Amino acid sequence: MKATAQISNLKDHVGKEVTLAGWVYKNRPSGKLVFLVVRDGTGLCQCVIEKGEDSEGFFQDAKHLSQEASLFVRGIVNADERSVGGHELRVTGMEIVHASTDYPITPKQHGVDFLFAKRHLWFRSRRQYLILRLRHTLVDAIRSYFNTNGFTCIDTPIFAPSAGEGAQTLFEVDYFGDPVYLAQTGQLYVESACMAHGKVYCFGPTFRAEKSKTRRHLTEFWMVEPEIAFASLSDVVDVAEDFVCNIVSRMLNDHRADLEELGRDIAELEKIQKPFYRIRYADVADLLRGPKAKQLLEDDLTQKAARIGELEKTLVELEQQSANAKKQWQKDKAAQDTVKAREEISELQEQIKNIPHHMELAANFKMGSDLGGSDETIISRLHDRPVFITHYPAKVKAFYMRQDRENPEYVENFDMLATEGFGEVIGGSAREEDYDRLLARLTEEKLPQEDYEWYLDLRRYGSVPHGGFGLGLERTLSWICGLRHIRETIPYPRMMGTMYP
Repeated sequence: MKATAQISNLKDHVGKEVTLAGWVYKNRPSGKLVFLVVRDGTGLCQCVIEKGEDSEGFFQDAKHLSQEASLFVRGIVNADERSVGGHELRVTGMEIVHASTDYPITPKQHGVDFLFAKRHLWFRSRRQYLILRLRHTLVDAIRSYFNTNGFTCIDTPIFAPSAGEGAQTLFEVDYFGDPVYLAQTGQLYVESACMAHGKVYCFGPTFRAEKSKTRRHLTEFWMVEPEIAFASLSDVVDVAEDFVCNIVSRMLNDHRADLEELGRDIAELEKIQKPFYRIRYADVADLLRGPKAKQLLEDDLTQKAARIGELEKTLVELEQQSANAKKQWQKDKAAQDTVKAREEISELQEQIKNIPHHMELAANFKMGSDLGGSDETIISRLHDRPVFITHYPAKVKAFYMRQDRENPEYVENFDMLATEGFGEVIGGSAREEDYDRLLARLTEEKLPQEDYEWYLDLRRYGSVPHGGFGLGLERTLSWICGLRHIRETIPYPRMMGTMYP
């Protein structure tokens, strides 16, 4: 057999006979019928096999097909809104390509560590399929925005001779006997390119040797970094705002149903409209120490405790359902729901344990310090649209950020905090265009001038005001999909202690 159609375009073949090539997603025999749900990489389709003369050669084989067996299946396409995907195949023929036995990822609930150890197979599960499909579209949306707005793509090196961000988060590599580092950013390189092309961007993997296991951190992640010549801080913030609105709109337009299937609150994404909030760092302390932040965390304690009470009652009900179940699928479902409820209780208990610490950090926030993850979470949850926080203290930011000419203790930078507590997804700034000021900052940071002579050249020959930002692909996808942990957003996550597969 040879495939003649894909599940995604069955709407164009209603009433016709087609052949699908795919894998068994589910198999439910029922007397003289076999209900196969087949996936082919473009969607899911229920294939109905009826026992009779026409199916005599394959009906018994179909009954015993297990999860992930590969096959060709031929049949007549019927429109059926009740079926997964909206269409059904009345099977007239079948050819098994490869039987699958003991597939390790079954419909039962598995632990996260087990699933990531089987990441190469977990891709086939519905949730992971949707997330990586959304990632594909997000990558395209990002490139499309810059390509259609006059930006030139500049590929920047993975090996870098020096730090672009903090030297403490560098991965050192032996480069033919010399130490070099995995790139933390392509920014310094696209700065030189913007002096040739005006508006540029790079998009690729970046690396940070942060010894962190939080849900927001990866050691290897993808970042898009535009850079704009003859631009002020305000100009760069305007581009970031327009860019984020554009990509969120694209994701809603192309993947509304997929986002709903993932359980995303679509109404929250629809709020991502201009204008975003803009707050100076100097005003952040009042927010964190204020009554609204305190009330927010107190409400969290109350709501999470109440939710635990609800889940504990649910566990009792599930235990009774399992004891009274007459069919195996009922027991399996009760078992899955029990695991989910216990996992949620465990997560809520951990959150409740951390809330007093977050309250203490917020109440005692010190001016001059950088914002922590809990601070960003509080600020973003106090607003219904993304928040730009600008003008941070120079001492907590990178050497290349432009000094505020009115107050040199601060720099002209910004972080964009996503809504609903997802935290920072963009960091950017105006770049220091003045040679003497930049050299002074390099000296303050104790960075060797010889490593940055090429970067200083940009200030020696035709320097102009310019700026840009970096958006983390995985954090942005996590926000758009409403995912709790960033590790689901990248095909093969790299975190501290995680290198397999």
